[in-house]
Amino acid sequence: MSEQDKEVDLESRDPNSLNGHVQVVFEDVLGEPDTAHSIDCVWKNSYSCFNCGKNCCYKFMSTLCGICIALYWGCEFAMITFQMVWCCTPSLKVHTIMLGICQRFFGSCIQCCLAPLCETMGLCFSNITINKK
Repeated sequence: MSEQDKEVDLESRDPNSLNGHVQVVFEDVLGEPDTAHSIDCVWKNSYSCFNCGKNCCYKFMSTLCGICIALYWGCEFAMITFQMVWCCTPSLKVHTIMLGICQRFFGSCIQCCLAPLCETMGLCFSNITINKK
């Protein structure tokens, strides 16, 4: 099923909890200690004003800017996908091929030149015995 065929979930708008860190409620921002309480009606109205201001401002800003910003981010991720598909992945494949040849060449040199030397040194040092007196 393609992304365009999917229905938009209007209930669960953050199913992957991308923005769980920005869930702010009144009690996270304002709190009166037990020794200093305002009048009850002030506290209740402050609660209502906080929530109303937060919700109205968010809805206004998302209405004003949301569609344009969503379009921008859609284009941004499309450009990243384009770059990965058409530039980075082919370049990585070229480097893998070229460096694979270098790796085989270097491995052959090590096997031909260094391996016999190491084997010889190993044989020389393997005949050394240490006796404790």
